[in-house]
Amino acid sequence: MGVAVSPEVEAALARGGAVVALESTIICHGMPYPKNLQTAMEVEAVVRENGAVPATIAILDGVPHVGLSSEQLKSLAVNGRQFQKTARRDIAHVVASGGNGATTVSATMFFAHKVGIPIFVTGGIGGVHRNGEQTMDISSDLTELGKTPVTVISAGVKSILDIPRTLEYLETQGVTVAAYKTNEFPAFFTEVSGCKVPCRIDSPEECAKIIHANKNLHLGSGILVAVPIPKEHAASGNAIESAIQKALKEAEDKNIIGNAITPFMLDRVKVLTGGSSLEANIALVKNNALVGAKISVALSDLNQRVTNRPVFVLLR
Repeated sequence: MGVAVSPEVEAALARGGAVVALESTIICHGMPYPKNLQTAMEVEAVVRENGAVPATIAILDGVPHVGLSSEQLKSLAVNGRQFQKTARRDIAHVVASGGNGATTVSATMFFAHKVGIPIFVTGGIGGVHRNGEQTMDISSDLTELGKTPVTVISAGVKSILDIPRTLEYLETQGVTVAAYKTNEFPAFFTEVSGCKVPCRIDSPEECAKIIHANKNLHLGSGILVAVPIPKEHAASGNAIESAIQKALKEAEDKNIIGNAITPFMLDRVKVLTGGSSLEANIALVKNNALVGAKISVALSDLNQRVTNRPVFVLLR
């Protein structure tokens, strides 16, 4: 049972070119049609404009696809939530039943690695939920990062989650956590989380060297590169972050804990922001796509230089 790789992606991988994996859950479950289709096409365009080939991943009629045609992208967008949200645990069931799956971070990482794509761009990753020490509600994104050597470019973790515990869990999993041009781990809608990162990178080339070393040492774990919200969207991002903090206070006052806190938070933030978080979310994904494409190009260039480096043999 194989994976269907688009001709464009297959050709790019064969020549060692830059390829960026993209998830499909954001298309099917992240926003309504036709906004989702427009966003998917714009994100792919950003990747192309910066020198890489986009590879959106989804399961169509039981077949995993890496790289989608415009018709397939439209099918994802139109059908939306009819596509099952598919994490690693769901892959076997969706494939065996001939179903349609929109891949989450963990499933997208799995398929990206399976075909040899080292870089994946998304909006934000999941994490340890608040009260996670009681509920054990921990996203499979984190365990996937611990066992799949793919570099994930994201805007960090939303402060609706427990960011300090998320970073602790990533450390336990042996995941390299880096921030792009900052010393602080971003909290999705805001540049600051109060948590410092152990690794700062200031250029795509620097990031490429870390990815290259990770692969050559066969560490087997992924890398998380957290990219802060662009300055031009910081104001709207801060407004959304304020709504999140207000919702957290409401949850505390109402003694909402455990598994109930996350859905409560999501609903309250949506009400408090009037749904304005969508545009900021889209801006974040596009910015991540830009950074991810540049890193992918830098990694491709580095690999080509290493491959073409002359080998000298000492004769005795």
